[in-house]
Amino acid sequence: MVARVPEIEEQVVPPPNSPVAIRRRRWREIKDHLARYYIAAGGIGVIIAIVLIFFYLLYVVIPLFRPAHVEPGAQYSAPGGGTETTLHLALNEYNNVGFRLTDQGRGIFFSTNNGKVILESPLPLPEGVTVTSFGAGDPSRQAAIYGLSDGRALLLRHAYDISYPDDVRTITPRVEYPLDKGLLAVDPQGQPLRLISAQSDEDQTTVAAVTGDERLVLVNFVLQQSFLDDEVTIERVTASLDLSPLKVTHLVLDGQQEELYLADSEGYISYYQVRDKEAPRLVQRVKAVPEEVEITALSFLTGGISLLVGDSSGRIAQWFPVRDENNNYTLEQIRTFDSQQAPITAIASEHARKGFLAADTSGHVGIYHTTAHQTLRVTRLSEAPLATVGISPRASAMLASDSQGNVHFLKIDNEHPEVSWQALWGKVWYESRQEPEFIWQSSSASNDFEPKFSLTPLTFGTFKAAFYAMLFAIPLAIMGAIYTAYFMSPKMRGLVKPTIEIMEALPTVILGFLAGLWLAPLVESHLPGIFALLLLLPVGIFIAAYLWHRLPSRVRHWVPEGWEAALLIPVVVGMGALAMVLSQPLEMALFGGDMSQWITTHLGITYDQRNSLVVGFAMGFAVIPTIFSISEDAIFSVPKHLTFGSLALGATPWQTLVRVVLLTASPGIFSAVMIGLGRAVGETMIVLMATGNTPIMDFNLFQGFRALSANIAVEMPESEVNSTHYRILFLAALVLFMATFVFNTLAEIVRQRLRKKYSSL
Repeated sequence: MVARVPEIEEQVVPPPNSPVAIRRRRWREIKDHLARYYIAAGGIGVIIAIVLIFFYLLYVVIPLFRPAHVEPGAQYSAPGGGTETTLHLALNEYNNVGFRLTDQGRGIFFSTNNGKVILESPLPLPEGVTVTSFGAGDPSRQAAIYGLSDGRALLLRHAYDISYPDDVRTITPRVEYPLDKGLLAVDPQGQPLRLISAQSDEDQTTVAAVTGDERLVLVNFVLQQSFLDDEVTIERVTASLDLSPLKVTHLVLDGQQEELYLADSEGYISYYQVRDKEAPRLVQRVKAVPEEVEITALSFLTGGISLLVGDSSGRIAQWFPVRDENNNYTLEQIRTFDSQQAPITAIASEHARKGFLAADTSGHVGIYHTTAHQTLRVTRLSEAPLATVGISPRASAMLASDSQGNVHFLKIDNEHPEVSWQALWGKVWYESRQEPEFIWQSSSASNDFEPKFSLTPLTFGTFKAAFYAMLFAIPLAIMGAIYTAYFMSPKMRGLVKPTIEIMEALPTVILGFLAGLWLAPLVESHLPGIFALLLLLPVGIFIAAYLWHRLPSRVRHWVPEGWEAALLIPVVVGMGALAMVLSQPLEMALFGGDMSQWITTHLGITYDQRNSLVVGFAMGFAVIPTIFSISEDAIFSVPKHLTFGSLALGATPWQTLVRVVLLTASPGIFSAVMIGLGRAVGETMIVLMATGNTPIMDFNLFQGFRALSANIAVEMPESEVNSTHYRILFLAALVLFMATFVFNTLAEIVRQRLRKKYSSL
């Protein structure tokens, strides 16, 4: 039986001008056009997406830099009429109810829209007694006090009850008296209280007053509750100091009832520590204004740490106690505001932020923020001098009275006063700090918190992480790429290059997890071995290369050309094992058994377990595949005729590599480095999990940091939408976006120039 050989069909190529060939060419042209437009549309789509991201970030960030806006609301005669002088103005939370206190002892609640009286509450002043002084307490507690001519004082608080009958919000104002129906015996001698200040909370009330005979009287009332019958008793402590011959003009007591400030006619401020109510202690007396200038207003900034001093030149200065080298507090002038030119008559601090209002005799009112050190707005309200000013709890409205008996109601749009160039990028002297600093601290548990939104330590941390990662990755990646593309055999290259490129697919969250939970403790426990490895590894490789060179040629020929690098694997592993074995003996012999503690004790460098060294290793490992792959492709793509021509002219392989191959491939190598840098700058999970996330500015290799990307990942879920914190996080994202854009743009410019320069090779 004869096997049948299958016939081979021959493909018949149609003639070029045949209908079949014409249809094929047309279909190919259609596919080429579709592919070209599809690729172009994809590229344009990527550009549009990037531009939209940029403009969305800009859209969220721009409101941060909008100036404060004041909208006139209403102007009317003082509610309640009469010829009394307005001593105090305040608003409720919703800006629709105002409160006025007069020098005749009347408390008047009125509508802020038209001045109509809602409730008039006569205060229980004793007959035959006149008002001689007035003081307002912490604005968040809504307390005020009258000083009387018989040495007594009347303490009161304005409050608001809110109800919703028929789903309509109804506000019912009232005046309440915290202690003994408000009347307090302050001066046992019954002298008129010329100046007075008071602070009150649930546990105690402190009253400070200057009498007509120039004595300082300090009275502390402490509530004592019996555990048996819930009876409440009041324990009273009194202290008195003679202030003569000083002429005190202003008196303020802080909200914690521990510090007292007195301003006198000579322009000095006396700082008293009154923590011990029985023995007030003078800490410091300091000149607060220049000669020929008088102190005209004195008030606390919210939180009770900073003191605001207004003077007759229109300047406002911020002072607060600063701890010196001997752990003693001294009053220091921190910053000044010079936007107003007339004498300051009244200062009203915001209830929850570090901003304040200042009124002057020319009828102007200024809006300021201390942390940002900026004047947000100065507006003229009246032709007459302004006497009092009050701000709402949400800082969205204000009331002011002038010397002609008019009240001005204004709405304020001032959402983000904390933001300025100085606050974001410069050193700021924050309250309770010893000096100006770069600090990021977006939240705090204390009521006197001052927001610290400096982006400088976060930007510094971002570049610090990128620096150490690139320091680790660039030599390994580029040298590896050179050897792989130029010296390695094709078969071995076919194994090594895909393996390293696969490393790029490793999730960074896994690398961060391993770096934080495995690598960081390993580095800390074998720190001498890590540094010993940096010395042993190159020495071991040079020794291995020397021994290999000394072997007989017939032995060296056993290894195929281009596979010599495989022999270094056991050398590298062996040197690593040797370094780890030597780590403990080195630590015992040189560092007393604990190198991290030795670094802290002898070098003064703090050692954190999750530090820049760990991040450099982990993030460098993540960046190596990117730099290696692009660099290797650039080197391998150098035309072979350049290499062969150089070798034919007598150059050695190394000379050819250095003077021909690397120069030709330099645009690609530079692009690889810049792309790796962009990857390192934008990395999130590794720096989030492998560092202590402490926003400090220190180039110390053994300390952590916080990067912009990690900060966004940590704090964005906790930030209130459209708040200052929220928008500053978007600003951080915009800074990161712009940094990456700048790096890539510079990389492309340099690459094009290198390409043009060496294109003639």
